[in-house]
Amino acid sequence: MTTGPNEPRVLEARLGAQLLQGGPRRSPAAVVSRLLAVQAQDLASGLWAIGVRSPGSTLAEVLSALEDGSVVRSWPMRGTLHLVAAEDLGWILGLGVPRVRSTIAARHRQLELDAETFSRSRDLTEAMLGGGRRAGRDELLAAHTATGIPVTGQRGSHLLMELAMRGVVCWGPPAGKQQSLVLSEEWIRSPRVLEPDEALGEFVVRYLAGHGPATVADLTWWSKLTVAQVNRGLEIAGDRVEEREQEGVLRWSAVETASVPRPTGAPSVLALPGFDELLLGYRDRGLSLPAEHAERVVPGANGIFLPMITVDGRIVGTWRRRIGPKTVTITPEPFTPLGRRVEAGFRRAVTAYGRFLGLPVELVGQTTSD
Repeated sequence: MTTGPNEPRVLEARLGAQLLQGGPRRSPAAVVSRLLAVQAQDLASGLWAIGVRSPGSTLAEVLSALEDGSVVRSWPMRGTLHLVAAEDLGWILGLGVPRVRSTIAARHRQLELDAETFSRSRDLTEAMLGGGRRAGRDELLAAHTATGIPVTGQRGSHLLMELAMRGVVCWGPPAGKQQSLVLSEEWIRSPRVLEPDEALGEFVVRYLAGHGPATVADLTWWSKLTVAQVNRGLEIAGDRVEEREQEGVLRWSAVETASVPRPTGAPSVLALPGFDELLLGYRDRGLSLPAEHAERVVPGANGIFLPMITVDGRIVGTWRRRIGPKTVTITPEPFTPLGRRVEAGFRRAVTAYGRFLGLPVELVGQTTSD
């Protein structure tokens, strides 16, 4: 793949903004707050997305942030589950939900989900979860069925999404390998309340702080805000953001994270989870993922993004895991054989993943050429 002379600098800046250059251990809430939201339809991937950005952290520490209520999971935008700092959920929903709801209105009609059904669902849920109670997905949907609200097909998923998008519930404390649903009003103790313009400016600055440099197209894709909304947000942000044109592409950064040290020494090798923001945080993914290898990361273009091996921000392969009771087995699948320095870096990266899980790592498969 041909790259422009400034592309490594853009990738390096993104690694810094995304907290992927090492540094101190950070709280889970601090990580998700920096990125504004972390894609997490696969919860295990979302948890490691936090862990890899806080060197030395453990799965238990990240799960404790779900239990103490500092981090929650919901559908704040794009109709996709994300982890967010609890205090930010309400105002992000206010920005991200309107366009999502307009895009799924036809599907709701197909499923015969109308205002009366949603109202009954809300009343049931508030009665069931009120007073600090919690329930799993299956338990809540069973209660719907018992009261005459069918949840067959996709109705159940859309009912839960609607409850979350209205701010009634969120995914909160751990429940086995998933999370329990709780009432947002009770669970989120100190929600931030922002005026519309204030929210737009905050959204733009926070996205750029955790993802920049990025284009307006990247931001509109990620958020599903309109171009007019994004431009208004940039105007409100004022001197908190800056623009720079490189190879004919205008990208924006937040001033607070724009100055990133240049790479030195050994290549930066990471074992990122599937659905990681380093790839999914942008509409144009060509800087990180060569087009000829896209099928390897999203096999069959089925919307499932595999865990990724990256070198200095570029994806050079994928990896698979099998978690057993006493060990986690890692199988790397590089696009081409890795050099020995990169292989050593990958070994360090998956060892860190094992420490995060509290398990030793068994690395199988050949990654370098003979």
